[in-house]
Amino acid sequence: MLRLSRRRLLAGAAALAPLAVLRHGRAQSTDPFTLGIASGAPRPDRVVLWTRLAPQPLEGGGMPDRPVPVEWELAEEAHFARIVRRGTFQALPAQGHTVHAEPAGLEPGRTYWYRFRAMGAESPVGRTRTAAADGTALDRFRFAFASCQMYEHGYFSAYRHMAKDDLDLVVHLGDYIYEMSWGRRHVRRHNGAIPTDLWEFRDRWALYKGDPDLRAAHESAPWVAIWDDHEVANDYTGDRSPRTDDPAQFLRIRAAAYQAYWEHMPLPMAAAPEGAALRIYDRYRFGDMLDLTLLDDRQYRSHPACGAGRAGAPHTADCEERRDPGRTMLGAEQERWFAEQMGQARGRWTVIAQQTLMAELDRKAGDGKGYWMDGWDGNAASRDRLLAAIAERRPSNPVVISGDVHAFWVADLKRDFADPSSPTIASEIVGTSITSQGPSEAAIRTGLAENPHIRYARGDKRGYVRMTLEKQAARADLLAVDDPFEPNSEVRPLAAFAIENGRPGAVPA
Repeated sequence: MLRLSRRRLLAGAAALAPLAVLRHGRAQSTDPFTLGIASGAPRPDRVVLWTRLAPQPLEGGGMPDRPVPVEWELAEEAHFARIVRRGTFQALPAQGHTVHAEPAGLEPGRTYWYRFRAMGAESPVGRTRTAAADGTALDRFRFAFASCQMYEHGYFSAYRHMAKDDLDLVVHLGDYIYEMSWGRRHVRRHNGAIPTDLWEFRDRWALYKGDPDLRAAHESAPWVAIWDDHEVANDYTGDRSPRTDDPAQFLRIRAAAYQAYWEHMPLPMAAAPEGAALRIYDRYRFGDMLDLTLLDDRQYRSHPACGAGRAGAPHTADCEERRDPGRTMLGAEQERWFAEQMGQARGRWTVIAQQTLMAELDRKAGDGKGYWMDGWDGNAASRDRLLAAIAERRPSNPVVISGDVHAFWVADLKRDFADPSSPTIASEIVGTSITSQGPSEAAIRTGLAENPHIRYARGDKRGYVRMTLEKQAARADLLAVDDPFEPNSEVRPLAAFAIENGRPGAVPA
C-alpha cells in the first residue's frame, strides 16, 4: 500500500540507495538491499548477520506478503574463495522481511566477510569479527562509540570516517533515530509525522538506514547497541511519555518501537521483543583486554522527580525526591545483575556503556543547585548504588562511556561529588552527537565552573570517540566533524585523553 505522497517520497529518496525512475507514482527498484547490511553481537564462536529486504524502503519496504528466502555466506577473505558457512534464512512479513542469521562454530578473534543474495540481487560485502576467546592475550583492542544522529540536523559524514578506522567494534549508545523534529537549520527532512504504529517506525528507520555513510560504518565492523529515548518517544520513562498520557496507549507505541528496533539492528533472534518488553542490557568479553557491559536506563527507570516532565515544568530543579532511595534508573533486577557483572569482570579494562552523562552536573551558576531530571541526577541514589557496586567489587580499570547530551565531556566519577578529595571510582568519557545540535557555550562554561570533577567539556562540535585499549593505558580520541551541514565534511582530532592502568581519571594525552 502506498503510504507516502509522491512529493514526500522524492524528498526522502535523496538519502537512499539509487532507485530507478518513478513510474505510475511509485519508486521502482530491483535492489532489495537499499538499507544495507550489518553484523553484531560478536561472541567467540558466532556473530549475527543482518539485513532487511526493502526495494521500496519508504513505502513500507515494498515486499510481498509472504516469506522470502535469503541466502547468506561467510568467508575467510573478501573474495569469498574460502566460504566457511552458508545458509538460507526465511525473511518473514511479520518481521519486516528482516534477516538475523547466526553462523556458529566460528574461530574466535577472527575477521570474516559476509554477503546476502535474494530476489536475484546480491548485497554489498561486509566485514565482521568474532570476539577473542576468554583469557586470550590481546595487545590492543580498538572501538568507537557514537550516539544521537538526528537526520534533519546534518549529514552522517562522521560515519564515513569511522568506517576507515579499522575497528574491532562499534558501540552505539542510543538515539539511532529521532521520532520527532526539533532544532534549527534542517538540511534534510523526516518522512511522515511522529511514528506511533509499526509501519511508521519501519519507514523512519528506513530513512535513516538509507544514509550511505551509516551503511558504510555498519559494513566495516560488528556493532553492539543500546537505545535511549528517541527510538520510542522523547524523555519517556518506563510506561510513561510526556506526549502520551494513557500508559496503555503508550505501551502499544513502545511495543511497535521495540519491534522496529529489533528488526533494524543486528540482534539475535532470541532477543526479539515480547510485546513492550525487550532486554538489551548484556555483557561481552574480548579476550583478556575488555569486559563490556551494556545498560538500559530507559525501560525500567522511575518517572521524573521534582515535577519534571509536566507541561511548564523547569528544565532544571533540585528537590529531596531526586535523592529518594526508591528511585532507579535501571530497575532492581538490572541493578543486581550489574553488581554481579562487576564481580565477574576479568578483562584489563571494564567498560560500562550507557546512555547519558553519569557524573553529577550542577547546571545552575552561582548559589544554589540545578539538575536535569531526565538523567542520573534525577535518580541520585541509583547512581550511588551503581558506583558502590564498582567500588566494592573492584573490577579492573572501570570506564563509563556515555552519549545523549550532544557534547564531549570527560569526568571523574566519585562516591561523593560534593567532596573534591573523594576518591575517583571510575573515569567517564562522553561522546558528542553525530549530528544532533548541542548545548550553548554558556551551559558548557557553567558546567565546568560548578563541577570540579569535570575535566573537559565541548558542546559546539559533532563527531564520535575512538577508544584504543592497551595493557598499560587506554586512549580516547575525541574526533570532530568540520561541518555537519556539509555532506563531504572532514573529521579531525579535537582532543585526546589517556587513562593509565590502575589509576582512574583521564588526563590529556
